[in-house]
Amino acid sequence: MSKAKLHSVIISGGGTGGHVFPAIAIANALKEINPDINILFVGAKGKLEMQKVPEAGYPIKGLWISGLQRKLTLANLLFPVKLIWSILSAKSIIKSFKPQVAVGVGGYASGPLLRVAESNGIPCLIQEQNSYAGLTNKLLAKKARTICVAYEGMDKYFPADKIVLTGNPVRADIMESSIDQAKARVHFGLKANKPTLLILGGSMGARSINNAIVEHLETLAGSQIQVIWQTGKLYEAEMLQHIIDQGGPYSNIIPTAFIKEMNMAYAAADVVISRAGALSISELCIVGKPVIFVPSANVAEDHQTKNAMALMANKAARMIKDADAKESLIPAALELLINEAECIKLAANIKGMAKPNAAKEIAKEILKLAS
Repeated sequence: MSKAKLHSVIISGGGTGGHVFPAIAIANALKEINPDINILFVGAKGKLEMQKVPEAGYPIKGLWISGLQRKLTLANLLFPVKLIWSILSAKSIIKSFKPQVAVGVGGYASGPLLRVAESNGIPCLIQEQNSYAGLTNKLLAKKARTICVAYEGMDKYFPADKIVLTGNPVRADIMESSIDQAKARVHFGLKANKPTLLILGGSMGARSINNAIVEHLETLAGSQIQVIWQTGKLYEAEMLQHIIDQGGPYSNIIPTAFIKEMNMAYAAADVVISRAGALSISELCIVGKPVIFVPSANVAEDHQTKNAMALMANKAARMIKDADAKESLIPAALELLINEAECIKLAANIKGMAKPNAAKEIAKEILKLAS
């Protein structure tokens, strides 16, 4: 297919990194195919995409839209007004930009935008990152032309004839990383030759994971391993105070609110503790690290547990329930670190689930719709 056949694409959605970073990866893949393509993002005002998309070099417009809360709130009362306003704004954006294809990656903004695109005869593609389909994507699936998914068995949510198994796009720095493990450890101020545990709770942090570390801080400080601990911005000061109260700081435990160089962090690690969001899972599949998932209990339809269970079914990961993390998580991680055979098996199995060409495969599906 010639490059000239696809000159404008609109990509909508966001709210979390699990939606935003795959969307940017798809845009980058389209740019590789045709550097002259016009790509416009549409997000929700005040959400992560309004910062991250411009940083990646793409224009974005924001809709005044949010989700429904589970209890009666002012935000819920405003929802119909926001929805009508967003639909009108989406109509204006579509009319002005004239996209050939509209892409939805999940999140609040993709609903109004793709509804308007469909009503204008613009072919739509949606990308579902999780093993449990999000509400927005389920509502959009009936009229979407193509549905790109990351897991088998998604025909229980979507029409089977529209599904394409592509995997989730992953950031280029993770995809292309070939960092030496010893150098990565030194980068974080750790010793080059000591076993290393990487603990991730997301950019804002995970209370249950942090509490598990605090509960076993003395054990970790006295162990023969070293720890890179992402506390999250919300919990940084509190966790640092716990370290001081228990006699720290410790040379083998490196707390940090946020890890910018995730490729370095993955390279340094022997074992990873992580939430089970779609983006985290896709990255861990690419880097092939033994992982213990602690699915968040505060997500829609408990989809993180379903994500983790999909890997456990392939003997590609271990899982600790959020409620059990405080007591069981660190002992399980320490046991896994010394179990070389199990680490090798888990690493091989999770690596086998990787789909490194996901962004390119989705870009190809977008090209097909343009024809």
